[in-house]
Amino acid sequence: MSSGRIVLAATPIGDAEDASPRLRRLLETAEVVAAEDTRRLLGLAQRLGVRPGGRLLSHHEHNEGARVAELLDVVRAGGTVLVVSDAGMPTVSDPGFTLVRAAVEAGLPVTTAPGPSAVLAALAVSGLPTDRFCFEGFLPRRPGDRTRALGQLATERRTMVFFESPHRVAETLATMAEVLGTDRPAAVCRELTKTYEEVVRGPLGELAGWAEEAGPRGEICVVVGGAPQAAAPAMADLVAEVLSRADGGERLKEAVAEVALAAGTPKRELYAAAIAARGR
Repeated sequence: MSSGRIVLAATPIGDAEDASPRLRRLLETAEVVAAEDTRRLLGLAQRLGVRPGGRLLSHHEHNEGARVAELLDVVRAGGTVLVVSDAGMPTVSDPGFTLVRAAVEAGLPVTTAPGPSAVLAALAVSGLPTDRFCFEGFLPRRPGDRTRALGQLATERRTMVFFESPHRVAETLATMAEVLGTDRPAAVCRELTKTYEEVVRGPLGELAGWAEEAGPRGEICVVVGGAPQAAAPAMADLVAEVLSRADGGERLKEAVAEVALAAGTPKRELYAAAIAARGR
């Protein structure tokens, strides 16, 4: 049985010292290293003091589909294919997904060498809730499409993580403030783990103004707090609705059941409150 495999390896997002010993070993031992940019990979290897021991192949968004068959053949023959992107984890807004899907369909092993992740790093330092979050990648470039995409996220309760270009971040933050609300808490995380790392936190309205004036550069993640939970309706208001429906001819128990379900309130409590109000 073939012992070949595909290994998705995370590379540093800035500081080369974040490279794991396993990444170093894989660079030296893998039969093939499929790199998003071979020149950047060689530069990283030089900084790490290692030399790729196998073939080095370019593997980016424009040729990924054409590379799949060749790379799967290496795995079938018992070789290790190391997949790396320019920074962070392959397949996360980077090449690799097409290869992984093909390998899974072919029944070939796929594993990972975990490491740096801009998504998790930004989330961790944002100061926003981390218990539930979603990654939204890059928003659409066209203003109308971007506004519609954010509109679909307006009620998202989880913390949201976005990637954004420094050339569009001011415009994106302005649109976020318009669609999600100027008071929505957020953080702009720039050049994480690098010399000029910067994290600016505040409401979206303030961050939009800051970005317009500062013109931030470098690799940027925007982290936005989820939509606040709507305040529960007051019991008095629910009772008033129940009694109004009952006065209109609806059975009290049926009115209680429907109003309680819509409000997320226990039926027993609402029924008791309605009976008490009726008796006054």
